[in-house]
Amino acid sequence: MPVFLLLVLFEKWYGWRKGKETVRTMDMISSLSSGITNVTKDVLGLSIAIIGYGWLADHLAIVKVPDGWLTYLIAFIALDFAGYWTHRIAHEYNFFWNNHIIHHSSEDFNLACALRQSISSIVKLFTIFLLPAAVFGVPEQVVAVVAPLHLFAQFWYHTQHINKMGWLEKIIVTPSHHRVHHALNPEYLDKNYGQIFIFWDKLFGTYQEELDTVPAVYGITRPVRTWNPIKINFMHLWLLIQDAWRAQSWKDKFRIWLMPTGWRPKDVEEKYPVFKIEDPYHFEKYEPAVPAALRWWSWFQILICLFLISYLFGYIAQIGSPGIFLYGVFIFLMVYSYTELMDNHRDALYWEAAKNLLGLFILYYQRDWFGLSTLGTFLPVLLAVYFIGSTLVVYYFVRQHSRPSLTP
Repeated sequence: MPVFLLLVLFEKWYGWRKGKETVRTMDMISSLSSGITNVTKDVLGLSIAIIGYGWLADHLAIVKVPDGWLTYLIAFIALDFAGYWTHRIAHEYNFFWNNHIIHHSSEDFNLACALRQSISSIVKLFTIFLLPAAVFGVPEQVVAVVAPLHLFAQFWYHTQHINKMGWLEKIIVTPSHHRVHHALNPEYLDKNYGQIFIFWDKLFGTYQEELDTVPAVYGITRPVRTWNPIKINFMHLWLLIQDAWRAQSWKDKFRIWLMPTGWRPKDVEEKYPVFKIEDPYHFEKYEPAVPAALRWWSWFQILICLFLISYLFGYIAQIGSPGIFLYGVFIFLMVYSYTELMDNHRDALYWEAAKNLLGLFILYYQRDWFGLSTLGTFLPVLLAVYFIGSTLVVYYFVRQHSRPSLTP
């Protein structure tokens, strides 16, 4: 996390120095907050795999690749093949788009938006795409080592500061390829699904080169209009539930889930229209007016959140269960409350109060903060001061600058 944060801040500084700013402050905080919620969900193990890779490897292996570099190469290519198809399915089917919408929700394209990862993908269905690795007998432990490396290798190409890269454009996914993927221009929509290797797209007909005559415009055609990553994660699912309920046809109620992404029953679309960007070159990016003080306060809040989440990860064994899950609830409440305030929503005060009351209850009940006093007896006292002071600060901002909360 510290490395990612430093790289994100470096990109912001670099863009400012070069006169090509690609990182807006509130958008960046929203992206970092999404990364916090995603990594918290993953570390707490809040997901279920329908078919485990270990089961596939045990039952379907035809040969066993000898230990060595070839094992890791096959695992890497197999993961990339699986990644291509899971990525493509997430784009092309209504239900699965909900698990991926957060990654495309930023109307900027930068390193920070790479951290926008899903918390709504609780059930994992796609281990089956690792079938090639299982057939070759790649051990489960090798996949466990290669998977995070494969994920981290997708971070660097989320930038506008690297142009086309010559012959590498034919082999790997580059920033140019991925700019196309994140664009909402009709020419670019739903192209370049590859994660590390671009040849999957060329092989399966989803490749599109970045065109000099078509500057990429970033975001999604139904803009989310919020900085709150938790809302964004479930926004599309909520729309599907509403549409299925409102549809007159029973056929539409069932088929909406696996129809192409964006499809809605005709009667529902006519009665309950949803705003969609028709002209990518003439729309206003989401940027609610906020005072400079609120920007600084948002930075302060996310830094406190990063400190608390770092403590959780550093001492997760000592905290144990069920403490880690209570800690997770607190982190999610914290992210929800300060991103609601970033949106200038009045209900931010209620979420902030709930978060701080939970924090004060934990301090009172434990006479500590999950053992934090071992690092300094004054730290739990500082947290108590923060919980009380934070409520007062948010009350001030809500009184001065808020607007009604909008249901996604």
